[in-house]
Amino acid sequence: MRKLLQLLSAAVAVATGLSGAAVAQPTLTGQAAFGGWQDSAPGVRRLIKPADLPAPFATKSASNAPALVNMPAGAKPTVADGFGVTEIADGFQMPRVVRVAPNGDLFVADSNANTVNILRLDAGRKLAQQSVFASEGLSQPYGIAFYPLDNPQWVYVANSDSVVRFPYAAGDLKATGAPQTIISGVPANHHWTRDIAFSPDGKTLYLSVGSGSNVGEDVRGLPKEGIAAFAAAHPLGEFWNEEEDRADVRAYDPDGKNERIVATGLRNCSGLTIQPETGQPWCVVNERDELGDNLVPDYATQVTQGAWFGWPWYYIGNNEDPRKPLKGQRPDLAGKATVPDVLFQAHSAPLNIVFYEGAMFPAAYKGSAFVAMHGSWNRGMATGYKVVRLLFDNGKPTGEYEDFMTGFGASPSEIWGRPVGVAVAKDGALIVTEDGSGTIWRVAYQANPS
Repeated sequence: MRKLLQLLSAAVAVATGLSGAAVAQPTLTGQAAFGGWQDSAPGVRRLIKPADLPAPFATKSASNAPALVNMPAGAKPTVADGFGVTEIADGFQMPRVVRVAPNGDLFVADSNANTVNILRLDAGRKLAQQSVFASEGLSQPYGIAFYPLDNPQWVYVANSDSVVRFPYAAGDLKATGAPQTIISGVPANHHWTRDIAFSPDGKTLYLSVGSGSNVGEDVRGLPKEGIAAFAAAHPLGEFWNEEEDRADVRAYDPDGKNERIVATGLRNCSGLTIQPETGQPWCVVNERDELGDNLVPDYATQVTQGAWFGWPWYYIGNNEDPRKPLKGQRPDLAGKATVPDVLFQAHSAPLNIVFYEGAMFPAAYKGSAFVAMHGSWNRGMATGYKVVRLLFDNGKPTGEYEDFMTGFGASPSEIWGRPVGVAVAKDGALIVTEDGSGTIWRVAYQANPS
């Protein structure tokens, strides 16, 4: 399949005179879009629609995690013609979210080391300085945000159980003061990746909080006041007991006060960002497991006030989870779930998202989004382990996504790299972290050398 797609793409390139970087391959749709590892290559596009989804348990629930192997000498990911990829740093325990400060420094959360690190590149885009910006007050740090946006005085960091901030001035390589706790009491068990982002006007801090389970298995019993009374007093689709105030996106004032719920039913929004064109928050979401190879699709979606995305009772619109006690428990929620904007192959595990507003890549990339996929475990045919690009038309998602950066292993059973973080550097290059080998990469467009 992949060889056929490459031959078709080459034929189009010859006929049109376009470079490989600008040539889109045929879009895989329907059953062909589900595919797996063997179909992944830069330029391959997929479009998965709700109508394409199989019935639950069409395949058995697989446990098929890859073996992590040492990164071979000289190995590097694969990118499309016209792009080049360079390793800029290594030696991290678990490099996850990467964010770019206004002065161009790269801030990287090493979640296992409980540190936030700074990488500073020189004019040749090689690592010139590296330091630990902060380690005090950190517990599985993940999301990073700067405030105010243009001339930050603070660096905000999302721990698994809190949000803290450190005093900061442009160029600082180390925090100049102790962390201040802005938000506390965030539930930390199971899904612990907390991402944060500020609204364009700087007045709202968004925080994602994943569920504490796959589909609420650990919840004991019903709310004491009954489902109807609980539902009337809580946001649409919110779960109770141990899962109350989870699987959602919250909003706060910059000082951490005035908490409110933006959207619910997002099983695990591991990546949170703002679409520059609209100012709207976007999430990439890890959906539920154990319904089969092609259920439930992970997704990327804009997050609107009051939206409910289905977890745990429904998925991808009005598809009811067939498992007990979920099935039949909430008929009042039928037809109320928001359908996500872009559906991914199930179990791809998207962890971070960034919109491309740089000037280095070809014009067609402007306004699109990059998503890092950590890779599957609950799928017989492995997928993920790559960075993909979401396609937009006049600021609106088309539903298609395209493989951009692949080749993080020699086979689906032996992986050396698992992408996590994506960010756009000041010069327009794409920065990618992966926590399989603890490396950080820079992708540049060769036709516009840096």
